[in-house]
Amino acid sequence: MARISLTPPRTLLNRIGAWYSRRTYGKVLDPGLAVGHNARVLLTYVRQERGAAKWNRCDQSLKHLAVMAAAAKINCSWCMDFGHWEAHTLGLSMDKISKVPQWRDHQEVFTELELLVLDYAEAMTETEPRVTDELAAALIERLGEAAFVELTAMVALENYRSRVNSAFGLVGQGFADDCAVPSRV
Repeated sequence: MARISLTPPRTLLNRIGAWYSRRTYGKVLDPGLAVGHNARVLLTYVRQERGAAKWNRCDQSLKHLAVMAAAAKINCSWCMDFGHWEAHTLGLSMDKISKVPQWRDHQEVFTELELLVLDYAEAMTETEPRVTDELAAALIERLGEAAFVELTAMVALENYRSRVNSAFGLVGQGFADDCAVPSRV
């Protein structure tokens, strides 16, 4: 159960946000409702998400695997639920996505580069990050510096999302059910 009311003030900004959310995702997203209690935080959050959506130097599927690995590491059930839906929307393998939380036990499903990305996302997500020079160098060599910067920013953004959603006590909204993939968190 959410630790914060999911009934923010009915301001013009929140009404526009709810309309956009319903139009884009089919329902109003709980994180938007929670953050809607503070207009400045909501505006900053929306700007940040819209800006990140335009990044295109790193492969979308690699970024999504990294986002899912960070969400799984933090154990954010809302982010895992929404991440399944996003993966389905992107046309990614649902079998692969469902194995992200236990990727070390299912390494045969992932490419060598995907394994590096998953390891990097987890390493960044540790309370004391454990990113090594070797791990960063391997990714820079495979992705290039621009894509590495983007991957790093996506993992950091997901850490923000997952930690906020977890602190708010948000749980899944049924997105994984919409694509027939059970959440593993």
